[in-house]
Amino acid sequence: MTEDTCKLVIISGRSGSGKTVALRVLEDLGYYCIDNLPAMFLEQLTAVAPARYPRLAVSIDIRNMPDSMESLEGFYQRLKNNQAISSTLIFIDADDAVLVKRYSETRRLHPLSRRKLSLDEAIVLENRLLSDIAAMADLRIDTSSLSVHDLATEITTLMSGRPERNLVLVFESFGFKNGIAKDADFVFDARFLPNPFWEPNLRSHSGLEQCVKDFFAKYPQVEHYIDEIDGLLSSNLPDIEKSSRSYLTVAIGCTGGCHRSVFIAQSLYERFCKRGLNVQIRHRALEKREPRLSTL
Repeated sequence: MTEDTCKLVIISGRSGSGKTVALRVLEDLGYYCIDNLPAMFLEQLTAVAPARYPRLAVSIDIRNMPDSMESLEGFYQRLKNNQAISSTLIFIDADDAVLVKRYSETRRLHPLSRRKLSLDEAIVLENRLLSDIAAMADLRIDTSSLSVHDLATEITTLMSGRPERNLVLVFESFGFKNGIAKDADFVFDARFLPNPFWEPNLRSHSGLEQCVKDFFAKYPQVEHYIDEIDGLLSSNLPDIEKSSRSYLTVAIGCTGGCHRSVFIAQSLYERFCKRGLNVQIRHRALEKREPRLSTL
């Protein structure tokens, strides 16, 4: 960052999704962090931030949202046009059932429970009240299957890999049997393509291994599908970048998330890397093969 500029990260999301963990990680990365800041003070804070805080992270949630979401949306649009501030809005969320389980384990009181709502009702209402800010987010992270350490790694990778004013392309593979990727901006289905799973000698391998790559090389439709996705993304990237987005997440899904989706996501990642773009890769199902640590 140059003199009198600020790199700002705004963390929001539903209670119990992992916002506090994310803020703690940003603090370790050198950000000046403010938890639970009333949204009404954001304008004043960002006015002085470039001169005082080269790196600033703020967490806002349901307890401190403005009366009108239109005021927050207008503020964030002005912030995106502010040449002195490079901003990223991250929305962290998790499945309703996961949030219920986390609250049951910690026995914490949900912020909306004071309205005489059950925990289930409070979680559903919070989802509705935060839907507008979720739609504004540059990046969405679903922590349903992430441990504390997984989320910390993901935040660290995303923040460390983001250069000034450059769109970050995140390619990820996933298995539909585990549910559709919720943090994706684009979702492509690869289940119609030939499946190495039905080859007994390939079943235990992944789309990253040469034997599976050789299998796909026999089917021109696989390369054609990759070309189609490549073309769609490439032709729209200039307009996407003009919209001031910081991240674009492209998810490729197959049944189990180990063969077709992995091969296609990895192929796209390598293509865009060669073009000098800022690209990251995740393989959701393959990560689940590793031993899991404690959950959020």
